Parts: sequence; structure tokens; C-alpha cells
Amino acid sequence: MRIHLTSVFVDDQDKALRFYTEVLGFVKKAEVPLGADRWLTVVSPEDPDGTELLLEPDGHPAAKPYKTALFEDGIPAASFAVDDVPAESDRLRGLGVRFAQEPRRTGPVTTAVLDDTCGNLIQIVHSDE
Repeated sequence: MRIHLTSVFVDDQDKALRFYTEVLGFVKKAEVPLGADRWLTVVSPEDPDGTELLLEPDGHPAAKPYKTALFEDGIPAASFAVDDVPAESDRLRGLGVRFAQEPRRTGPVTTAVLDDTCGNLIQIVHSDE
């Protein structure tokens, strides 16, 4: 068994697609119209057949309070692996990304937490193990 799909709730699918592709560097995998919204997924260009991230509209009544609570408590909605957290943080900061947590090393793991502009905190992580 493997993880096929996971999702983040977003407040605007177009804005999310721009951020996740143009800023973070993912590529669009699927875009299927579903009424006012879309089934919209992105993947890593390094693994185009790998796990998809669904940019899920936050229209469900539970989604916005859930997102707000996680955001206010500093809890990331997702975690993405990178090769070098400080270098990736510098690259993203140069593109205007705001960080809620600067790169921090804890044992064999380095993390940073960024604001995806769509209502979520996203962690980037590198493990030496």
C-alpha cells in the first residue's frame, strides 16, 4: 500500500495553483471541472507519477475553522521534503514567501514553516537519516 493522494484546503484554487507551481515548483497533474470548482492536483516534477497533492476548495463548513485553528496554532497542514532547508528557504524568501518558522535543526532533522498564501502553513524538511 502507498499514499496516492493527499490534500490541502485552499481558499482560491487559481491562487493556490500559481503558488504551488510558480513558487514551490510543483507541476499540475490533473484539472477536471466539477461545477464551480475543479479536481486540481499537483505533483513533484521529480516524481510525476508519485503522490498527488489535491488543492481542495475550503467550501465545506468544517474546512475554514479547521484551517484557521491549525494556522493560529502554528501547525503545518503538510510537509514537503527538500534537499537543503536553508537554501530552499532563501530561494523562497527571494520570491516573497513569508516564513512562520525559520530553518531550525532538531537532531537529524532541519525544518522551516512557510505561509502558502491560501490559509495554510507548510513545513519543508530535510532529514540526515
